Amino acid sequence: MKSFAALALALAILGFSLLAGGPAGAAADLPPGSRVERDVAYGPDPAQRMDIYLPARPRQAPVLLMVHGGGWFRGDKAMGNVVANKVARWLPQGIIVISVNNRLVPEADPVEQADDIALALAFAQARAPSWGGDPARFVLMGHSAGAHLVALLAADPAIAARRGARPWLGTIPLDSAAYDVARIMNARHFKLYDRAFGDDPAFWQQASPFHRLAGRPAPLLLVCSSRRAVSCAQARGFAEKVTSMGARATVLPVDLSHGAINQELGLPGDYTDAVEAFMRSLGILPR
Repeated sequence: MKSFAALALALAILGFSLLAGGPAGAAADLPPGSRVERDVAYGPDPAQRMDIYLPARPRQAPVLLMVHGGGWFRGDKAMGNVVANKVARWLPQGIIVISVNNRLVPEADPVEQADDIALALAFAQARAPSWGGDPARFVLMGHSAGAHLVALLAADPAIAARRGARPWLGTIPLDSAAYDVARIMNARHFKLYDRAFGDDPAFWQQASPFHRLAGRPAPLLLVCSSRRAVSCAQARGFAEKVTSMGARATVLPVDLSHGAINQELGLPGDYTDAVEAFMRSLGILPR
């Protein structure tokens, strides 16, 4: 009975994650005075597009670059659970929020998807001054599969540097359970991972933030659902390796479902306060 309940919970979590990558829902309502530039191309592929949410009168504004989830093969930058509460919370505080689409499986594997995010980051940094943003004050955030992608860039910043991106201030992965991809693939796992990572052990390591970790990354806040033991266990394992290299990685367990960790960020409460404390430590929000 216990194993059946655990399986049911896992399937419910997976279903919510895939639903989050389904057809685009209602776009975020914009705070007064703000505006959005939609479907700005950062690359030649039709999937390489971003939405740029601009606060009223931005000036040297910090920038939050957000990557949606959806199992590496679904998802959309305009989903309400991706942007709505984040835009409502942070645009009035003067933060530019960019929500990014990228190529998906089968067109692009997760490593190629991370390269798309690197290209998006370089594009956004180069154009930030034209939006009233500060190219030196970027933070990366992603949920689920998107959390894996931003963690991969954080672990190996050379991926971004090859695309011309500059260093960013910090990274906030929201409930990834895929920091050590090789460990996942060598144990029982959802077929979702087979679709994303295939059967080549060399590729598993190439796609694994744990194995790609090089040097001292910018500070990380690893949010994980305390309702998903595998998520927090993966986050702690990655954080231990990061801190062993002299960098800062904080694990933030949150008593919310996988989907709610994305959707509810920005609502008043302890969870948003904790994320904002990390952002404040980076200079993204005033102390």
